[in-house]
Amino acid sequence: MGGFVMELWGFMKERKKFWLLPIITVLVLLGSLIVLTQGSAVAPFIYTLF
Repeated sequence: MGGFVMELWGFMKERKKFWLLPIITVLVLLGSLIVLTQGSAVAPFIYTLF
């Protein structure tokens, strides 16, 4: 996983695509939120947001 992150950072640095960083961060945060609350009582409230 660390190799993928370093390769992605190298791509963004070389091609000057730093605008991708906030998009990737938000996607990772939303994905982890859904995974972590999958079995909890909060899950129905989170799914209504989307």
